Amino acid sequence: MATEIALRNVVLVHGGFVDGSGWQGVHERLVNAGYKVSVVQNPTQSLPGDVAATRQVVAEQEGPVVLVGHSYGGVVITEAGQDPKVSTLVYIAAFAPDKGESVNSLIADPPPGAPVPPILPPKDGYLFLDRERFQAAFAGDLPQAQARFMADAQVPWGVEALNGAVSEPAWRTKPSWYLVAADDRMIPPPAQRAMAERAGATVAEAPGSHSIYVSQPDAVVDLIKRATAA
Repeated sequence: MATEIALRNVVLVHGGFVDGSGWQGVHERLVNAGYKVSVVQNPTQSLPGDVAATRQVVAEQEGPVVLVGHSYGGVVITEAGQDPKVSTLVYIAAFAPDKGESVNSLIADPPPGAPVPPILPPKDGYLFLDRERFQAAFAGDLPQAQARFMADAQVPWGVEALNGAVSEPAWRTKPSWYLVAADDRMIPPPAQRAMAERAGATVAEAPGSHSIYVSQPDAVVDLIKRATAA
């Protein structure tokens, strides 16, 4: 079993408005369990740029890769996952688009009553979340001070990344796993379940906000371990 774990490389891909530091709890647990873990720092300016950054990290791995994406990171892994080194995809409260879909197209027609992310109008080609509404939308289960820091430390998310469309979804040819965040107010849980079902993913669900990768690292790690074992 130790040999199998040594051959399993995990690459973590963050989403919009944040950087890779949110994966710290997941990283720590996986490393302690014997996995080799790498964290991609997406520029989040355009989908091709983020895919290139992810493929650069994948190329550095020796052996098969489990590619994990949160939120917009799900779009990135859906495209970057076509890399032959990628064996498995893991979506954490993430978008899992089909061919020709983007984040923008997936959120264009929310169902009645669904929470609307507090995205401010674009400025100079970039997007931010309303700082005062950040915690309620993105990090409802994190301490107020931590959520405030995340709101104040937002990474500008490029409109080009929002509009970046997938060419060939990797989940059509590779096994996928999906963790639904049951209390998510950025990507409604029903939408998460629908995307996971469409992708044929093995689904787990846990209580948590859109920041479930920060607030519930054990649930995230448990799904990643199940995906690597499979």
